[in-house]
Amino acid sequence: MDEIEIVPPRRPLAASIRVPGSKSITNRVLLLAAMATGRSTISGVGLNDDTRRMAAALGTLGFGLAVDETAARIVVDGRGGAIPARGGDLDAGGAGTAMRFLLGFLTLGRGRFRLDGNQRMRERPIGPLLDTLAALGISVRAERDNGCPPVVIEIGEGGVSGGAARVDAAVSSQFVSALLMPAPLWPRGLELTVIGGAARPFITMTLALMERWGASATMSGSEIVVPGRQRYSAQKSFEVEPDASSASYFAAAAALVGGSVVLDGLRADSVQGDIEFMKLLERMGARVEWREDGVKVSGSGTNLAGVDVAMDGMPDLVPTLAAIAPFCSSPTRIRSVSFIRHHESDRLHALATELQRLGALVHEYEDGMLIEPSRIGAAAVETYDDHRIAMAFAVAGLKTAGIRIRNPGCVSKTYPDFFRDLAELSNPQA
Repeated sequence: MDEIEIVPPRRPLAASIRVPGSKSITNRVLLLAAMATGRSTISGVGLNDDTRRMAAALGTLGFGLAVDETAARIVVDGRGGAIPARGGDLDAGGAGTAMRFLLGFLTLGRGRFRLDGNQRMRERPIGPLLDTLAALGISVRAERDNGCPPVVIEIGEGGVSGGAARVDAAVSSQFVSALLMPAPLWPRGLELTVIGGAARPFITMTLALMERWGASATMSGSEIVVPGRQRYSAQKSFEVEPDASSASYFAAAAALVGGSVVLDGLRADSVQGDIEFMKLLERMGARVEWREDGVKVSGSGTNLAGVDVAMDGMPDLVPTLAAIAPFCSSPTRIRSVSFIRHHESDRLHALATELQRLGALVHEYEDGMLIEPSRIGAAAVETYDDHRIAMAFAVAGLKTAGIRIRNPGCVSKTYPDFFRDLAELSNPQA
């Protein structure tokens, strides 16, 4: 399908939905399960292009996995910190978590491994992670000597011992998580100094999940200490939380269109930093009611207020906020997210371009943008093969008729059934 037209709802929203499991959690716990001793059962997983890439990579590396797509469940046979395959070629596609996390994970192996991805992945920087691994004595290089994939890593028979290192996380917190997860299994562990602060809540998520799987670490400011010679424990039953990033589109829809949406399974104490988007919607005028089994977001459909906010703690939700900002009664200023220019697209430029295509008045800055209250019209939105651009502008289409989303299939990266769920949510009798 080349494009899909979004149909505004005929009445205020009144629905509930359980979005798929968190991609960020799923890809982390797949690796933790592989590093544990014994069999782990992971339920509620987000099955999408990114998580399938991670599962496929583990299969290539020799791990036993059983994927039940219908039940959204994956069973992993962990090998206690060993990687069965002695070398191999891995393809992360467009999955940044798979590319970065696998590079750290491979420090537990022996042999020569090559990691590659799609064309956009070959443009996304990974140099800071390579530099830190090299400082730890690991033989690793960008194949084209440009700080981007493909990457070749070679691990000798002596393995990786660990030690003290620094990592520049200004571009991505995934560099930090990639180092943290295998570190408990290194003999010397890791004493890591983090420079820069891109998406710090994702680092907190990683540490919380490591602790759940049996490995301790301490963080004080920019210093993280992970003792070595630890073990991960297999989990007979681990439930992945619903994805807070995916939930943001439906929460924003309720605030923008009016009515209410209940997001089943989301909790205020979630390990996901993106849960903070609910507080942002409250600042804008939505009503947010936390329940034991989820959260209810309600809006009047009018008089949302603009906000001035640093979004470095929830960068994946910049598109969601930007897409509803033109409908607000005052300007919205998004700050501190220059690093999202290196995501699946140059998201700041893509958002500014497509908002202008719809008629919005936008000022693009190096670290963010200013979006004025604007009259939005019909147009076909380019998505740049970026799932979050597609899903965010679909929300705007619930408010203004005639908005079409080009290349809607790009949402398969994280939420293959998004457009089906959006249509059912807004027009349940259709």
